[in-house]
Amino acid sequence: MSSSQYYLELCARPVLFEKAGGVNSVFFDEANKQVFAVRSGGATGVVVKGPEERNSISFRMEDKGEVKCIKFSLGNKILAVQRTQKTVDFLNFIPDSTQADYSQECKTRNANILGFCWTSATEIVFITDQGIEFYQVLPEKRCLKLLKSQNINVNWYMYCPESSVILLSTTVLCNILQPFYFRSGSMSKLSKLEIELPSGAPKSPKLTERDIAMATIYGQLFVLFLRHHSRTSNSTGAEVVMYHLQREGACKKTHILKLNRTGKFAVNVVDNLVVVHHQDTETSVVFDIKLRGEFDGTVTLHQPVLPARSIHPYQIPVAGPAAVTSQSPVPCKLYSSSWSVFQPDIIISASEGYLWYLQVKLEPVVNLLPDKGRLMDFLLQRKECKAVILAVCSQMLSDSDRGTLSIVATVFDKLNYEYKKYLDAEHSYSMEAPHKFIIAVLMEYIRSLNQFQITVQHYLYELVIKTLVQHNLFYMLHQFLQYHVLSDSKPLACLLLSLESIYPPAHQLSLDMLKRLSTANDEIVEVLLSKHQVLAALRFIRSIGGHDNISARKFLDAAKQTEDKMLFYTIFRFFEQRNQRLRGNPNF
Repeated sequence: MSSSQYYLELCARPVLFEKAGGVNSVFFDEANKQVFAVRSGGATGVVVKGPEERNSISFRMEDKGEVKCIKFSLGNKILAVQRTQKTVDFLNFIPDSTQADYSQECKTRNANILGFCWTSATEIVFITDQGIEFYQVLPEKRCLKLLKSQNINVNWYMYCPESSVILLSTTVLCNILQPFYFRSGSMSKLSKLEIELPSGAPKSPKLTERDIAMATIYGQLFVLFLRHHSRTSNSTGAEVVMYHLQREGACKKTHILKLNRTGKFAVNVVDNLVVVHHQDTETSVVFDIKLRGEFDGTVTLHQPVLPARSIHPYQIPVAGPAAVTSQSPVPCKLYSSSWSVFQPDIIISASEGYLWYLQVKLEPVVNLLPDKGRLMDFLLQRKECKAVILAVCSQMLSDSDRGTLSIVATVFDKLNYEYKKYLDAEHSYSMEAPHKFIIAVLMEYIRSLNQFQITVQHYLYELVIKTLVQHNLFYMLHQFLQYHVLSDSKPLACLLLSLESIYPPAHQLSLDMLKRLSTANDEIVEVLLSKHQVLAALRFIRSIGGHDNISARKFLDAAKQTEDKMLFYTIFRFFEQRNQRLRGNPNF
């Protein structure tokens, strides 16, 4: 199959880590997207690698038993390690902080810790088989404070860090899911969700963690249930049932994705597309819930947008001292049983030591989706779509593949529909955001830049001043300048000068700013002369001791332009006296 047929690919620069096996254990933290390679319980080293920090974090820790779970807090300041079913150990990674570790035992008697999740830089949730415990970590005091707890029988749990929601599986069949939402020290219990298990299965199966995923799609949080046996008699294939999880109100079943096949599946979400991998055929299909489906009165049924295709073949470079340039890369075994899939778009091969991000290629979609209207609907929802949309439009107008006028009209309507939504949203924002709030936001941003000693670009001050002037907030402008909220600069002084016609005091404010700069003497003289304030310019130049070196012609020309004979005589006499003092002769 040519490369133009593959619309899914693994990222070109994966995160590399030491393979699992022997003394090396591998863990993945879904919140920070970090891979931990722990050797000998940490005694011979822990290496942490993430998506952005290409420089890995390496450290050693005392081997106190087998590590069951290990994660950094958001920001990598505190490390949490679970080695037993009762306690979690903590170690500060804060500069000048003590290296001694501390631990926290779960509060519920006879409970076993199933795992834990960091919800912020200093807040952590223990999930036990008898409920959840929400703690604040106090690194300076090396202890934890219980904020809130909830007793509930738990079979397994799932965490969506993007939305700070933990999903707990309860009841005997594991199909009652209880979500909890965490934010800024608070824990909220959301409406529970009952998953409809297949009725036609040979025996009553339990809902497993493998068949559930949580992901944010088009800004909304969904629970995705992989149902291996359809509830309808006329369909034998598996399907993905999507439940919309809301902060307020009941959870609703909204979409069903028809897979039309059975076997082992895994789910990713890439660019708001639901990607379902099928291990038996080593192919994947994509679904877009924004595209029109078949509505049965309750839910919308969706078929795959594109034909099933494999992920683009991936070559693993030969590593190690034996590698030479003549050795060709080794093909990676795609859809391997050793692959682990994490939300939203991560695939990990612990046996190979690779973490990939799954990506969608839009160029192949153009030829795989012949319906131009549906193609445009699909492309307009993708992030990197502009170049491909332009290529489609160009293709429609070319001689070799010219589209009919009705197709061209449809494409234009689709484009302009989205463009109108963008314009409306932009107008709505400009109407809704009051100017005082905009100014306050700009000032907060400038304060933050100053706090971290980052140079504030002139255009930010210019935006503040123009917004103040546009809404006649001159008193606020005066205060900002008087109390040096806006830093002095020549460009800012020039901008103030340009405002004199609508705000006369801006002239003096500009001069005061130039004087404070002490490096803008020439500019001050030019400003005063341009305003025919020749005597004021002369007094200023005398005050800084520069009157012996100035050009007499410039001042005499400025005085002549005023058509004030007395002023011209005064300036003329000043320079005659200067010449007499410096050269012993009044002549010019």
